Amino acid sequence: MKFTRTASATWNGSGKEGQGTVSTESTILDKTQYSFKTRFENGKGTNPEELIGAAHSGCFTMQLSFLLDEAGYSEKELTTEAKVTFEDGAITVIHLELVGQIEGIANEKFQEIAHKAKDMCPISKLFNTTIHLSATLN
Repeated sequence: MKFTRTASATWNGSGKEGQGTVSTESTILDKTQYSFKTRFENGKGTNPEELIGAAHSGCFTMQLSFLLDEAGYSEKELTTEAKVTFEDGAITVIHLELVGQIEGIANEKFQEIAHKAKDMCPISKLFNTTIHLSATLN
């Protein structure tokens, strides 16, 4: 399967005082505001690291669901939070925090499949940074 997805960004003004918007082909983000303040301080809008976290947690969780299906575990609820750390001009680490409720799975099997999903996730493969995974089975 091959496909291309599109997103765009527009920026106006200087780096610190300017502001921009990001949009996606699906229009779920449609001229969503971002700025220096939303990235490095606190402000209303989004930022690249938050968007990376959303993409990574979504991709990883979907990959895990497919692997669990293949292993015969279809009754499940999975929640993943991605913590993206920006330090000295680089993303230095991404920590995925997974909580799963899966009918009939042993913790050892859950851990094995979760770590396999982290390694297989297309977004994980994209990053040149350390990716940690904490997986909790409820």
